[in-house]
Amino acid sequence: MINDLNYYWILISLFLFGYFIGSIPFGLILTKLSGLGDIRNIGSGNIGATNVLRTGNKKIALLTLILDGGKGALAIFITSLFFNFFLIRSFIDLELLQSLVAVGAVIGHCFPVWLRFRGGKGVATGFGLIITLNIFVGLAALLIWIITTKIFKISSMSALLAYLLIPILMFFNSTENYFLIASLMISSICWFQHRENIRRLINGSEPKI
Repeated sequence: MINDLNYYWILISLFLFGYFIGSIPFGLILTKLSGLGDIRNIGSGNIGATNVLRTGNKKIALLTLILDGGKGALAIFITSLFFNFFLIRSFIDLELLQSLVAVGAVIGHCFPVWLRFRGGKGVATGFGLIITLNIFVGLAALLIWIITTKIFKISSMSALLAYLLIPILMFFNSTENYFLIASLMISSICWFQHRENIRRLINGSEPKI
């Protein structure tokens, strides 16, 4: 039986696990390995796929997008395996663990300790996590992002709209309160990371893709 101390240690450990998985800076690693230099010295200085695209290498940008999204999904998958092997559902909710790992992974991506807490904006990682938590909500948000990007050609606007709607979609399409709370936190983090983009959108100076 899991006592209170072990219970909280499990929650803390899995949150930290999500954080360190999320903090793997694939954009930085891939651009350096491909000879494109330090992505932090290019464009906005962001380590995400949108800024990697500014190097002109679409393949590296796409790979960054896939890996940033995949690392969140991988963290959830490993958490589920851990739960099935070592825990009993009557003692602790899998959905709680998945939500903690999801939030931890986005925080890790946006504020990685090895990059002095200056990471990405959490868009791709968040999509990977939301799709894993609720595939309908994740795919609907991704479709919103794609359509908005096609129309306006502004990546930040697309992300902001998608992450504004994610908690609403989760509210109507999931019975898991933990997932709703996680989606609210992930969306809030993504909006916070886009604060400079919001200012540029308001004054009309946000660059197009």
